[in-house]
Amino acid sequence: MSYTKRLKETAVFLVASAVVGCAFAADAPIPPNEGASTPLPGYSYGKVRQDFYKYKNEKPLLTITADNMKDHLDHLSPGAIAMIKARPGYTMNVYPTHRNCVVPDWVAANTKANATEGKLDPTGNYLVSAKLPGTPFPVPKSGAEAMWNYLTHYRGVGYIYPKVVTAASPAPGQTTWIEPVEEPWTQYYPWGKKGVSTPQSANDILYFIYYGYTQPTAFAGQGANQAYHFSEKVVETSYYFPGQRRVRRLPAYNYDTPQIGFENNYTQDDIYMFTGAIDRYDWKIVGHKDYYVPYNEFGMYRFDTPYHSVMKNNFISAENRRYELHTVLQVEGTVKAGARNISEKRVLYLDEDSWNALSGEDYDGQGKLWKSREGFMLPVWELGSACDSPAMVNYNLSNGRYVHDGGITGQGKDIKWFAEAGDNVIFTEDYYSSSSLRSRSER
Repeated sequence: MSYTKRLKETAVFLVASAVVGCAFAADAPIPPNEGASTPLPGYSYGKVRQDFYKYKNEKPLLTITADNMKDHLDHLSPGAIAMIKARPGYTMNVYPTHRNCVVPDWVAANTKANATEGKLDPTGNYLVSAKLPGTPFPVPKSGAEAMWNYLTHYRGVGYIYPKVVTAASPAPGQTTWIEPVEEPWTQYYPWGKKGVSTPQSANDILYFIYYGYTQPTAFAGQGANQAYHFSEKVVETSYYFPGQRRVRRLPAYNYDTPQIGFENNYTQDDIYMFTGAIDRYDWKIVGHKDYYVPYNEFGMYRFDTPYHSVMKNNFISAENRRYELHTVLQVEGTVKAGARNISEKRVLYLDEDSWNALSGEDYDGQGKLWKSREGFMLPVWELGSACDSPAMVNYNLSNGRYVHDGGITGQGKDIKWFAEAGDNVIFTEDYYSSSSLRSRSER
C-alpha cells in the first residue's frame, strides 16, 4: 500500500471513529480499535491500575529470545534486535494486541478542524496554527508535522507525580545506582483544557515542568522550573541550588546538554523519548511498520512493587514489560548542516492511535546505533482512555547502562492526570515562576 493511500485512510478512520489513529492494511494482523479502555469495577484513584485492567490475566503469545529472534525479525525494530544481542538474558513477552487509545469527542472535533487549521512557520520547525487539544496534522505530510503530533498528543491539562524516581543503572561490573527522588514532579499544559485553544492563547507555552529533589543527600533541596514553547524561544530553566540558596537561570540547559547529576548518561532532549525544539534536525517520514512495541504497559506503573525487583542492573524485568503488535509510523531526524547534537540521527516509532512515541533509536556521528529507547504507554482512565507514556527507558548500548525516568515503581503513590484544572494552583502559570520556585525550595 502506498504511503499516500495509507494517509488518506488514516484521515477517514479518524473522522469516522473519533479516534486519533490510523487505518491498517487489510491483510495486516492488527485488529480494529476496540474503543475506550475502562477499569474493572471497584477502581478509584490510588489503587494499582494493573489490578483493574480488563486483560490483566492474559498470557504471552510468545517470548522472543536470542535463540528464536531470527524467526521474528520482520516485527522487531533495530533497537529491539540490538538489545537482545547486546544484553544476555534480555527477552520480550508478546501479548495479544489491544487498540484502546481514544480521545474525547471535542478533541476529535479539533483534530478534524486541523485538516485545514494546522500550520508550521516558514522554517517548518515551529507550530503557529492549530486547534488544541487535537492532532495538528491528522494526515502529516512531513516528519516535522508528525513530530508536532507527538509533542502535542492529548494529556489533559497535566499531571502530578507525588513521588517519582529518575534512575541511572550502575556501570558494568559496578553496583551503585544514581536514583534521585522527586517529590513532587508536576507538568502543566495550558492548552489541554476542554474547548479550543491555540499556541497564541496558551501564551506560546507548550508545557511547564516543576520538580524538586528530596533524596539522596547529593540531590536533596535542588529543584527546577522549565517552560517549553511552541515557537523558536529556547527552553527557559530556573534551577534552585541549595548550597547557594538562590535560583539561577540556566539559558543553555536544553538540547543535548547533560542533565545535572547523571554522569552524562541523560540529556535534556532525552526526556519522554524526545523533548524540546525539533529545529536541529531534518525530519522525514520513512513509512509504516508493524512492530512489537511497548503497549498497555500497566506493569510499569506498579507503585506497590519494590523498585529493584523490576529495575535490574542490565535491563528492566521482562515480567513487567508488555509488547504487542501495532502499526507505527517511523520518523527519522538527521542533524542539519551547521547544527550539532551528540545523536547524529534519531528514529522514533509513533503510535498513530495516540501519537505517543513507543520506541526509538539514536545513532552517533559514525552512524553506529548507540541508544535504544522505549516509552511505556497505557490508556489513562481519567482522560477517557487517551493514552500517555510518562515513564520511559533509555538503554545506552555503548556503555552498558540505562536510564529509567518517570518511575513510580515502589514509590507508594500513583500518577494523577487531570482533565480539568479546577482551582488547583499547580495548573497556573504563576506556579512555574522563579519566585514560586524559590519559596518552595527554601521551606
